Amino acid sequence: MNFIFLSPHFPPNYKRFCLNLKQAGATVLGLGDTSYDLLDHDLKYSLTEYYRVSDLHQYDELLRACGYLTHRYGKIDRIDSLNEYWLETEARLRTDFNIAGIKNDTIHSIKYKSRMKEIFRQAGIPVARGQVLHTYAEAEKMIPEYTFPLVAKPDKGVGALSTFKINSLEELRSVFEKKAPVDYIFEEFVPGSIYTFDGLTNQHGRLIFYTSHTYSQGVMETVNDESDIYYYSLRDIPARLEDYGKKCIQAFDVRERFFHFEFFHTPDDQYVGLEVNIRPPGGFTTDMFNYAFDSDIYRAWAEMIVHGKTELPFERKFHCCYVSRKHGKRYKYSHDEIIRRFGYLMVMDSEVPHVFRTALGDYCYIFRTHNPEQLFEVAHLIQEK
Repeated sequence: MNFIFLSPHFPPNYKRFCLNLKQAGATVLGLGDTSYDLLDHDLKYSLTEYYRVSDLHQYDELLRACGYLTHRYGKIDRIDSLNEYWLETEARLRTDFNIAGIKNDTIHSIKYKSRMKEIFRQAGIPVARGQVLHTYAEAEKMIPEYTFPLVAKPDKGVGALSTFKINSLEELRSVFEKKAPVDYIFEEFVPGSIYTFDGLTNQHGRLIFYTSHTYSQGVMETVNDESDIYYYSLRDIPARLEDYGKKCIQAFDVRERFFHFEFFHTPDDQYVGLEVNIRPPGGFTTDMFNYAFDSDIYRAWAEMIVHGKTELPFERKFHCCYVSRKHGKRYKYSHDEIIRRFGYLMVMDSEVPHVFRTALGDYCYIFRTHNPEQLFEVAHLIQEK
C-alpha cells in the first residue's frame, strides 16, 4: 500500500500514525512544507520518501508532488493528514488522483455547519434552530422568531475561533461590523454541557471502537474569556448519546475514518447535535484514548487501513482527564507540587503546540483514575488560582 501522509510533522504526536503504517507494511510517503532536517527522528524512520513543497496551500505544487510520487511508487492508495485543516485539500487530491476516501462530492456535508444541521435533522437528532445570514437586514427579519442570546459562527470553520455570543440587537449589529467576510450561521444559544462521541470505523462503516468525553465548559467560552478548561473520558456512555452517535455514523456515511461528534447536554437531559468532525479529536486526545483503554489506537488504525482488520477489543478502564493552564496566571500550586502530589496518576504533562493554545491552554496535564471524585479534585487543584 502506498500512503501519502500530508503534513506528517504536525501535530507532533501524529508521527505515531506514520510509524504504525510502516510497521503494518505500508510505503509511507510524506508530503509537507517543513525542512526534512527539522523532522523528528522517528518520523524520518517511518517515511520511505519525503517530498517538500514551498507551501501546502499551493495546490499546483501538491499536484506535481503527487504526480511525482505516483510515477515513482505506483498508484497512491490513500492520502490523509487526519487533520481538520486539510480536509478539503485531501478531498480535492483524492478526486484528481481517484484515491479512495472523501472526495469533492461529499466534503460539503462535513465542512458546512448548515449542512450538518440538515443531516442531523434527517437522522432524527435535535438541533438548535438557526440559519445562515448574510446581512444585518436579514438578521432583523429573523429576530422576531428567536430570543437572545444567539450564537454566531462561520458556516465553514474550525473550532470556536471567530465565534460570538450575542445578547442584544446592538451586539448583533456589531457582529456584522467586525465578522470576517465569510458566511455566518446564526442560531439559538443552547445551555448545557458539551459531550462528544468519538471513535473509529472500518471500511464498511462499522465501529471498531468508540468512547465519549465531556468538558468543564464550552470551547467558545474558553476562547472568548481566555479561561482554563479541562475535559475527560467517560467509562459509561449515556444510552441516548450512544444512540445518536451511531445514527450520525450512518447519516454521515463514516467509513474507514476517525470521527468526533459534538452534542449539547441540556439541563432537561436532552442531547442536541452541535457539529460533526470526520477526523480524530484535536490535541492529545488520541493519546488519551490509549491511556483510558490501555490499548494502541495508532496501531489499530494502521492495521485497519493496511490489512482491513476490524477488531479492537477494548474496555474503558479509566477516566482520562486533560487539564489546561495558561502562562501568566497565578496558580496556587506549582508544577513541582502538582507532580509531587499527583505524579502517581499522571501519564503526561507537556507544553501545548501553539496552534491549539487559544482553546487548550499553554501547558497541560493528563492523568487517569478510576474514581470520578478524585478526577474532579485533581482537576480543580491544578487550576486553582
